[in-house]
Amino acid sequence: MLITGLLVGAAFGFVLQRGRFCITGAFRDVWVSKNSWWLAALFVAISVQAIGLAAFNTFGILPTDSVASAFAPFATIAGGFIFGFGILMAGGCATGTYYRAGEGLVGSWFALIFYALFAAMFKTGPFAQSTAFVRNWGVTENATIYQSLGISAWVLVAVLLAVTGWWTYRNLTRPKLPMATLPPEKTGVAHLLFEKAWNPYITAILIGLIALAAWPLSWVAGRKWGLGITGPSSNIAGYLTTGNVELVDWGVFLVLGILVGSFIAAKASGEFKVRVPDSKTIVKSIIGGALMGWGASWAGGCTIGNGLVETSMFSWQGWIGLIAMILGTGAAAKIFIMPRKVGNPAAS
Repeated sequence: MLITGLLVGAAFGFVLQRGRFCITGAFRDVWVSKNSWWLAALFVAISVQAIGLAAFNTFGILPTDSVASAFAPFATIAGGFIFGFGILMAGGCATGTYYRAGEGLVGSWFALIFYALFAAMFKTGPFAQSTAFVRNWGVTENATIYQSLGISAWVLVAVLLAVTGWWTYRNLTRPKLPMATLPPEKTGVAHLLFEKAWNPYITAILIGLIALAAWPLSWVAGRKWGLGITGPSSNIAGYLTTGNVELVDWGVFLVLGILVGSFIAAKASGEFKVRVPDSKTIVKSIIGGALMGWGASWAGGCTIGNGLVETSMFSWQGWIGLIAMILGTGAAAKIFIMPRKVGNPAAS
């Protein structure tokens, strides 16, 4: 059943690449351009998965609420902030780094290598004790928001849908600037899949459905979780350094599938190109990747594990971690992007 991880990952990578779904960009735009277009799209993906997970629990299909991560406030906030800072330096979050690596972006390969390496170092390597300490410090009694409030998860689903629906409608009904378009070279399905720009909100719905499908497929393979990037990335580093085959699970096939799906999408759409950045960008990618591995290990998840999956479970870790990541990205944007815009008004 491990092959289903590869298939889900390939579908995920394909949709991410063709939809240009970049969570780092969503966080960055909030601070740099005061634009919430892509952040709202992330909330659409969260909402789709939230409906499915609530249904899984209500109808006894999968007890996904039983695996929500315990909330360790310091680890979640500090780790989320570090991760958010790192993704802006690396030029992409966990999934963004994977799918851009599949497009041929060499800087993303450096970020990816150090992300996996530092995730392994903080999960099972020399810094594992620091992770264990912060992950066990001040852990709260209830893992989820609805448990703390003593209400049904469906109440929070309804609130999330109302907010997301209003937000999406507001964005979609705003006047749009005219854009120059080239005449299509492809027709039919090929045009839709590989040439036409995808709507962010349609892309978000597809991502939410893929995230939902990952749960039963991963569960059947013995891995009681849905989409996840940091743990599998750490496992890859662990396998390559120890040869322990037990580390190669459904999640490892998932992240490898993202590379495959992204490569197929980029190649078929003519967007694949090996691009080697300058030395300064490579150094930033390496530092950013290292911060990503550290931060995600402490926070218990990345923009997928916390920002997409745990949020759809309404866990405290997911929502507090998401806020911390946005703040971390904002801090990095203030250091690396905003001074450049002030110094060069034309850049804005």
